[in-house]
Amino acid sequence: MPRFMPFKTAPLLVKALLDLENAISGGGLERGLGELVKLRASQINGCAYCIHMHVSEARSQGETEMRLFMLDAWQESPLYTDRERAALAWTESLTLVADTRVPDVVYELVKEQFNETELVYLTVLIGAINLWNRLQISARASHSVHTAA
Repeated sequence: MPRFMPFKTAPLLVKALLDLENAISGGGLERGLGELVKLRASQINGCAYCIHMHVSEARSQGETEMRLFMLDAWQESPLYTDRERAALAWTESLTLVADTRVPDVVYELVKEQFNETELVYLTVLIGAINLWNRLQISARASHSVHTAA
C-alpha cells in the first residue's frame, strides 16, 4: 500500500512534471538513449517502480535484453556507443552529485558527444528522473506484477 498517492493528491503538480517530460522529449535526444539514462538513474536510486517502467519502455522500443541486463556494468561492456557511455557517465555523476561533485573529466567526456543544447536537455532529463525516483520511492509506489512486454 502506498504511503501517499501523488497522482491523485497533487494532479496539477504531476501534470507539470509530465509537461516537463514532454518538453525534454522534444529536445532532440534519442528516445532509446533517454530510456537507458532513466533506467540507469533508477537502478542507482533503487526505484523498482521506475526500473520496471523503463525496462518495459526500452523493450517496447526494441532495446535488446542483453543491453538491459548489462546496463549496471556499462563501463566494462562493449555493448554501448561512445555517446551512450558519455550519457551514462553524466547520469551517474549527477545522480550521485553529493559524492561526485560532477568532475571535469566527466564533463569533458559528455561535451565531446553532446552539443550544449543537448547537454542541457540531458541534464534536465537526469534531474527529472531523479525527482520521479524520489517521489515514487518515498510514496512506496509498487510496480505492476506483470512482466515487461
